[in-house]
Amino acid sequence: MASATLLKSSFLPKKSEWLNARPSSTSQPMAVSFTVRAGAYADELVKTAKTVASPGRGILAMDESNATCGKRLASIGLENTEANRQAYRTLLITAPGLGQYVSGAILFEETLYQSTTDGKKMVDVLVSQNIMPGIKVDKGLVPLAGSNDESWCQGLDGLASRCAAYYQQGARFAKWRTVVSIPNGPSALAVKEAAWGLARYAAIAQDNGLVPIVEPEILLDGDHGIERTFEVAQKVWAEVFFYMAENNVMYEGILLKPSMVTPGAECKERATPEQVAEYTLKLLHRRIPPAVPGIMFLSGGQSEVEATLNLNAMNQSPHPWHVSFSFARALQNTCLKTWGGRPENVKAAQDALLIRAKANSLAQLGKYTGEGESAEAKEGMYVKNYSY
Repeated sequence: MASATLLKSSFLPKKSEWLNARPSSTSQPMAVSFTVRAGAYADELVKTAKTVASPGRGILAMDESNATCGKRLASIGLENTEANRQAYRTLLITAPGLGQYVSGAILFEETLYQSTTDGKKMVDVLVSQNIMPGIKVDKGLVPLAGSNDESWCQGLDGLASRCAAYYQQGARFAKWRTVVSIPNGPSALAVKEAAWGLARYAAIAQDNGLVPIVEPEILLDGDHGIERTFEVAQKVWAEVFFYMAENNVMYEGILLKPSMVTPGAECKERATPEQVAEYTLKLLHRRIPPAVPGIMFLSGGQSEVEATLNLNAMNQSPHPWHVSFSFARALQNTCLKTWGGRPENVKAAQDALLIRAKANSLAQLGKYTGEGESAEAKEGMYVKNYSY
């Protein structure tokens, strides 16, 4: 398995042992051992992660399940058919010059094996745009028994063979999304389950050549303030990195997809981009090792402009990691509405996508101003209990 030099907790004394330890004249210095493991993909994983986390670029998340994609198509009056999904995804990946702003695209399994409307493999089109193909590998959320109405993410069964097949098809990174709900606790059980599942997934993905995007989304649901989000996020990321270390995950070969630290969607006290940046960066500095190449934020139902303003505020000073975006709705919303399912609107829709991609590219560089944005781009997209 591809993994860095990691401290193995099994070599350390149990807490009860060192709390009760007493020095004696015969005691010897305790030896602490390190495990060094490197898989066949180690160098490639590092290179892939650095490529995705390249200056001025981020990720286009277009990995909505067929059911969720159907909801998007229904919003513009289109039926949920493979042909319509193909047409929309073709529109996205063939936008001229998209690779200038986008370094990676997360795909749903159907898309990874799909061709464009003119018969070219989607994967080949992405590569020609200098965009790294990625793949959603989780199997979705299901109720977590014994919890406070919370969820866990399934998909570990058969994951190794799926990852190997996806690598052969051209994918070079993967995504696994689990969620944590603040109104429902979160319970210690739900946090631990989320962290353990992400860690196992990350180890399996790396073992099969895919850079894992680690995504414990802290949902916007609730009326809590930004302090409560910060408190929960610290707990979640502490657990995630603890279990990733236990599973020998190589931090140089992963990417993170966290939520920005914001108030709950129903909180009356809103936060400015500067406040969101302050709390989010404080979280990152407390919890994320500098070995991690990239932090690719999810938008989580923020408006297109709000997500971009918050990202820009975070990039007003240098960081040990590449701080960027992995947006779905915050890149696609205006594009989808502009297209409306009409062939004659494809160019206008692609232009809308490129406007958003360029805006977020500038935000990654800390140079976004927000000038000239449309009213539609400022509309919120929060959906309670949102699922892909």
